[in-house]
Amino acid sequence: MLKNIIHKPFKYSYWNLTLFIIGLNIAVFLLLKIRPVLIYYLALNVRFITSGHMFWQFFTYMFVHDLSSFQHILFNMLGLLFFGLPLEKAIGSKEFLLLYLLSGLFCGIASFIIYIATGMYGVFLYGASGALYAVLLSYSIVYPRAKIFIWGILPVPAPILIAIYAGIEIASQIFSLQSGTAHMTHLAGFVFAWFYFIVRMGINPIKVWKNAYR
Repeated sequence: MLKNIIHKPFKYSYWNLTLFIIGLNIAVFLLLKIRPVLIYYLALNVRFITSGHMFWQFFTYMFVHDLSSFQHILFNMLGLLFFGLPLEKAIGSKEFLLLYLLSGLFCGIASFIIYIATGMYGVFLYGASGALYAVLLSYSIVYPRAKIFIWGILPVPAPILIAIYAGIEIASQIFSLQSGTAHMTHLAGFVFAWFYFIVRMGINPIKVWKNAYR
């Protein structure tokens, strides 16, 4: 029964949901520019969740971005635009929404556990990066032969680019433990998307990539 529920496909529909998510992120960014104090309610923080019972932060953190740097939201939203739109068109808006929200939730929970384990109770987690990395991996599975042009010049196959990103995140986590980038959150996005396709979609990414490059 549970297996049937997990594998039951949605009826295909397409709503340009990616654009709505981008718009929501921008709206939250502008709201926080006006009322910066709201970041304490929306970003994910161990103390606020455990002591203040602000459990909604597991969802809301993914719509919050660094107010001191426009680059944070800019690059995340460009990534959603370039990779989220074609992915949504391929799998449908309902499937895309489920993937996006669950990956963001998983990344939030994974980061929460890591922060507790490492005693990082004062850290605030925010940004769509975890969910975006899940979208990136999903894109490379749905479009395994797609090429992404680095700096608009160098074509790199999507699966290879994902492997490079994963390597960078692992190396950054090992050698830059004190950096402000949530590398483990990014890797959690990759991990969740991987298992999402295996469990939910019945698709093995390795087999897809092997078949695409025989």
